[in-house]
Amino acid sequence: MIRPLKLAIIGGGPSGFYLASRLLSLFPQSYADSLRVHIFDRLWAPHGLVRYGVAPDHPEVKNCTHKFDSAASDPRLKFFGNVNVASNGVDALNSVPSSSLKKNYTHLVFATGCTEPNMHPLLPRDDGIIPALDIVHWYTRHPSNPSPPPLSSTNHVSIIGMGNVSLDVARMLLCPPSILEKYDVPSHVLDALRNSKVKHVSVIGRRGPLEAAFTTKELREMMNLPDVALRPLEKSVLDVQASTRQQSRTLDLLKKGSKAAFGTTLKTWSLDFYRNPIGVTVPSSKSPSYSLSLGHTTVDSVTKRAGPLLDPKGAPITSVLPTSLIVPAMGFHAEPSSAAPYAQWYDLDQKYIKTLPGGRVSTTNLDTEEPKIYASGWAATGAKGVLASTMMNAYSVAEAILEDWTNLTPSSTNSNTHPVAISSSPWDAPPPEILDGLSSANITTYEDWLAVDAEEVRRASAGGKERERMDWNEAKKFLYDTARQKR
Repeated sequence: MIRPLKLAIIGGGPSGFYLASRLLSLFPQSYADSLRVHIFDRLWAPHGLVRYGVAPDHPEVKNCTHKFDSAASDPRLKFFGNVNVASNGVDALNSVPSSSLKKNYTHLVFATGCTEPNMHPLLPRDDGIIPALDIVHWYTRHPSNPSPPPLSSTNHVSIIGMGNVSLDVARMLLCPPSILEKYDVPSHVLDALRNSKVKHVSVIGRRGPLEAAFTTKELREMMNLPDVALRPLEKSVLDVQASTRQQSRTLDLLKKGSKAAFGTTLKTWSLDFYRNPIGVTVPSSKSPSYSLSLGHTTVDSVTKRAGPLLDPKGAPITSVLPTSLIVPAMGFHAEPSSAAPYAQWYDLDQKYIKTLPGGRVSTTNLDTEEPKIYASGWAATGAKGVLASTMMNAYSVAEAILEDWTNLTPSSTNSNTHPVAISSSPWDAPPPEILDGLSSANITTYEDWLAVDAEEVRRASAGGKERERMDWNEAKKFLYDTARQKR
């Protein structure tokens, strides 16, 4: 009897779908019906950061969803949204304890990403200190439903960090709404941007232009924003020697400056290199703005680490930047909660799941009820790289899963090897908690998502817009009405 491969993937973002797609394509055709892949996500809609992280004006980045749609069309793959997987049973709606997954699957993958923002230790959350992730979730209508940034009372924004997310947020705050309105931007976000009082965005980094993490593509988009100008950089900042092609391109763009000349526009932005936040004073009756204290820095030519810049007397050089809104954009990390299903493998120092080659987390023998466990994507690597690197990582984990299954699977169906213990009946059914959620229409399927996806596009088409996003309440009502009409 052939040993089935029944895989549970926790996380329905790009890593999970890339992994599923790869495994489906590699699995031996002679045993095709011995494979089942179930993807679980705590959000109602699939695709993770592709839907809720990619900037709306980057529709080309979302083309990978066509591949995900293709994978989901395979009857061996099922998606279950609105499912909270926890280390222990909890009272939350649609909660599934990880112990239930272990009883029902031969292999288990954590593809849960990095969902928590890294905060600067000296910049705690406040009304005017909002992590970039909250702003991204606001303009992508994430189910967490964060409060909107106070743009109608903000004229100066300070973004801490020089990665692509920093420039995404800066671009969204400065780009004319007349340009954004054709993209996948929710209507209430467009309204807020039209009423925004933001005039300047400072993008602050503790190192220099050679160390900036943003890509030349993102920088070029900022330079080309209509009616928005970059404050020219001091010559000394640009007097550095590039050692890579990307660094040369970055320096060329910075030297050329923005398409709009500085001093001719109402909106401006700046790249404040060699500055490190060292403190903040909150607004008061005497000072209506935040006062962001910045330590001036220098970069060690060998270690590439930033250190304090000292005056001739050996004292650190500092300055104060008045600002209305502070946005830390310093990366993300995996959720460290003890309730997370991967808590026992969480690396507190690295802030992601510790893995072995091939994304292996556990080398448990498949002849026991405990499945072999893996981690993929940012959950296993930390929040770094682009979608292409996530895809390659997911592919390598899929190949490791197939290798492990092959090594434990008899070459002939005449073997006396006992099949793995799976408590589901039939063997390819999801856990009972999922069946209960499906019967009450609280759990979504990929078929549900395809219907919502088409409706979002239809609702926006009349106005020449890419789509009009629904929240869960709207989607649930739409699905209910659609199902009722079919009866």
